[in-house]
Amino acid sequence: MRLSELKTGEKGVIVKVLGHGGFRRRIIEMGFIKGKTVEVLLNAPLKDPIKYKVMGYEISLRRQEADMIEIISEEEARSTINEFSFHEPISESIPVPDEKMKAIAQGKRRTINVALVGNPNCGKTSLFNVASGSHEHVGNYSGVTVDAKEGHFDFQGYHFRLIDLPGTYSLSAYSPEELYVRKHIIEETPDVIINVVDAGNLERNLYLTTQLIDMNVRMVIALNMYDALQHSGNKLDHKKLSQLLGVPIVPTISRNGKGIEELFHVIIGLYEGADFKGQKEEIETEALREFRTWHDEYVPDHKYGSTSGEEEGIETQNYIRHIHINHGPKLERAIDAVKKEIGKNENIRSKYSTRFLAIKLLENDKDIETSVINNLPNRDEILTTLHKEEQRIKLSLNEDCEQAITDAKYGFISGALKETFIDKHQNNEMFTRIVDSIVTHKIWGFPIFFIFLYLMFECTFIFGEYPKAGIEWIVEQIAALVEAFMPAGPLKDLITDGIIGGVGGVIVFLPNILLLYLFISFMEDSGYMARAAFIMDKIMHKMGLHGKSFIPLIMGFGCNVPAIMSSRIIESRKSRLVTILINPLISCSARLPIYLVLVGAFFPHQAGLMLLIIYATGILLAVLMARLFTKFLIKGDDTPFVMELPPYRMPTSKAVLRHTWEKGAQYLKKMGGIIMIASIIIWFLGYYPNHDKYDTIAEQQENSYIGQVGKAIEPAIKPLGFDWKMGIGILSGIGAKELVVSTLGVLYTNDGNLDDDTLPTRIAQQSQITPLVAFAYMLFTLLYFPCIATIAAIRQESGSWKWAAFAAGYTTILAWIVSFLVFQIGSLIV
Repeated sequence: MRLSELKTGEKGVIVKVLGHGGFRRRIIEMGFIKGKTVEVLLNAPLKDPIKYKVMGYEISLRRQEADMIEIISEEEARSTINEFSFHEPISESIPVPDEKMKAIAQGKRRTINVALVGNPNCGKTSLFNVASGSHEHVGNYSGVTVDAKEGHFDFQGYHFRLIDLPGTYSLSAYSPEELYVRKHIIEETPDVIINVVDAGNLERNLYLTTQLIDMNVRMVIALNMYDALQHSGNKLDHKKLSQLLGVPIVPTISRNGKGIEELFHVIIGLYEGADFKGQKEEIETEALREFRTWHDEYVPDHKYGSTSGEEEGIETQNYIRHIHINHGPKLERAIDAVKKEIGKNENIRSKYSTRFLAIKLLENDKDIETSVINNLPNRDEILTTLHKEEQRIKLSLNEDCEQAITDAKYGFISGALKETFIDKHQNNEMFTRIVDSIVTHKIWGFPIFFIFLYLMFECTFIFGEYPKAGIEWIVEQIAALVEAFMPAGPLKDLITDGIIGGVGGVIVFLPNILLLYLFISFMEDSGYMARAAFIMDKIMHKMGLHGKSFIPLIMGFGCNVPAIMSSRIIESRKSRLVTILINPLISCSARLPIYLVLVGAFFPHQAGLMLLIIYATGILLAVLMARLFTKFLIKGDDTPFVMELPPYRMPTSKAVLRHTWEKGAQYLKKMGGIIMIASIIIWFLGYYPNHDKYDTIAEQQENSYIGQVGKAIEPAIKPLGFDWKMGIGILSGIGAKELVVSTLGVLYTNDGNLDDDTLPTRIAQQSQITPLVAFAYMLFTLLYFPCIATIAAIRQESGSWKWAAFAAGYTTILAWIVSFLVFQIGSLIV
């Protein structure tokens, strides 16, 4: 709990002080040190401030400041002791000894909250995966991590709680990622921040580092992908760079885990040793001993000490210092003037560095102005000072403050790299340039992209056929065993026709699903996905969209839900909303089993071509609908196309296979959950009532409950060439698109007159289903009502059920129109 929650007369033991360095230093100097007992003496009449007793002194704190001190209360300590004790519980009337409370506080202190912050493509999520053992997917383009991901692991007696924050280039409020990261750092106050920096792109990555330095957070730099820097022939004195930045730097290679242990040794050292230079209470652990060894070699003592001229009380550790990025005398004068005015509000120091706020105001950061400054009593004085300094900077430097601060930061980075980085001028980017000259060529770029898609679908069908046949054989053997050994009756029919016919009919396509995800993972991790967005930007712009919209659309080939969520990478609200609305038209992997059944039944020799036609139809209709939406439905301003094209990297087999298998595991989980339940429900509705009254299965199904529902909707789908069974498949697909196949597997049961009992063969034997009907049905399932999970994602990302309902309505109408035209026109031709 927090110190502010203690009532008068209660006491607790301090676990840690949260907040940025200046605030934390001041509070610690007042005596609020880890492991010390603090008692509430008095609450002011208005409950603020509060008088405390700590280390024999009486000290007053504002409630907001006390809220930044984590403690163990006597009640929490008693509860912990009783929970793990085999003896009589301690009564509330018996006080808990201070030694017991300190021991419990020390145990709780061993939980370290760490946030990973870095640019897109810096290997941040890879480092997160290696450290925590989590299996978050790594995509080699901006925005794959659209939410904070949490992982846990234990190391050297400490429990680490890792938060992988979205990739961001800065801490401005320009994109949702930037705002999210900044708010997390301020509001969640992580104990240590790992700033992940791409060793091969230092100048751009260190810009974010300078902003974190402005925030005065406790931080360590993970110099990631260090092997690429070594192989390039370039040289970096990262120890000297560490001294210049005042931040520990640890080289890491997240791909193989090198440097990760050393990184967390340093984090433990920062966490345990960074609070108070003179503090004698230290925890002698192997991790701290490792840290001291690292420190003795890494940072000469005479290089480090306290900084001068810092009113906020910056930490004075013996191995790290807090520096100020020097923006030049004119800008520093402006920063100091605004900072002085903000600093008149003492209560703001608990969460914010006043220097950071001053810099952000000079950068014209509206979020800081509205959420922080406008709530201060001297708001008008702050803004008057701000506008005065802005005008002075514009006159003296002939540019606005935002640009001047950016130039100053890059000037600082450039100066630091001149002292520490040696560029051997080796043309290590030649491979990327050669490949880009081909795959992004104005003529060859598009054919190469569509050829790659064709090969992906062809391989998905051809190579997936062999393991698919093996799974089909296993399913047939299981069905044969049930048929041979179970007595006739409803239970046997349920197992053979409901469970095996439904679930087995879908599970056989697992190899095809895995192959599709294998290709998509390779495109993402290699860097080619970003090139696809690059070459499609002009087409996207003509649609009224942004080039970045292409990434969520391509991700939709895997699953529409994460694809819709990834639309957050698009800065423009108009483009983001249109991308969300058209994403359901992109064929996800859940629809692939439907196509494979019908293609296998009617187009086995043109499988790759037919799949490409289906997927291309979805893309073309998405283009058309996007154009209509941007022209008539959704208005807004465009944003410039700014997107990183990362160097090509050979994806590691471990990462690609892990991502592929995770998707396969999700598919299998769905088989044992929603697919099985739905298959049983469909079987039940198709089996009853009066199952034994009819001579054939077809006649019985037509008169069953589900037959009655199918007959009721048949007039609406008959103009499309569909019978009532196909209609039931469409209805079931609203829950999940795989249900279409399991439903057809249950309804098109084998009457016993076929040697081959596979679902494609059964469907091919249906006289009412022709290749034209099958093609129209594939188009309908491609376009109609998104699954429930996709509808929920649209609601979440658009912020309104209105857009979710609109997406459900327009896709279904579009599906009916397209299938109607294909079937009716095709009937005239064939």
